[in-house]
Order: sequence, then structure tokens, then C-alpha cells
Amino acid sequence: MALAEQELNEIEQVLNGSEAGSAAFGELRRRFPKLALTRCDASDVTEQPFRSYPAFDLHLLDTSDHCALVTDDPAKATGLILAKRS
Repeated sequence: MALAEQELNEIEQVLNGSEAGSAAFGELRRRFPKLALTRCDASDVTEQPFRSYPAFDLHLLDTSDHCALVTDDPAKATGLILAKRS
């Protein structure tokens, strides 16, 4: 599943929202049930984020092969990593 521009805009709205810290993960899971979602601390991810928001760094995840990889290509994204910033 590639992420279309409209989906990236929806993700951005959620992560820029006033309740992004407490409800973002659940809201993204509700809106995008086919995406693999992972949350962690920002210090757990060494790759550069795809985009950064007030409470999170967003990384795109490619799970199409045997091993999951962080990607910067929305066309290859099958999941998201929400890396919480302190």
C-alpha cells in the first residue's frame, strides 16, 4: 500500500492536532487500519525522519520484503513509525 498525498495530508492533520500527543496513535490506527503502526521514543530511531511534528517524528516503514526498512519514499510505505520526542 503506497501512501497517497491525501493520506499524508490526513496524517499531518492528526500529528499537528492539539491532542496529537495522547490520541495520535489510536487515531491513525482507526483511520489507516491497513498500515503497520509502531510507536517508540525518538532516540530509538537513528534514521532521519520523513517529517517532524511538535510531538512526533514520522518515519515511513516498508514492510513489503522479509525485513522491515525505514524508507523516505511514500510509494514504498506500508507502515508508519511514530517516534515520540521529549
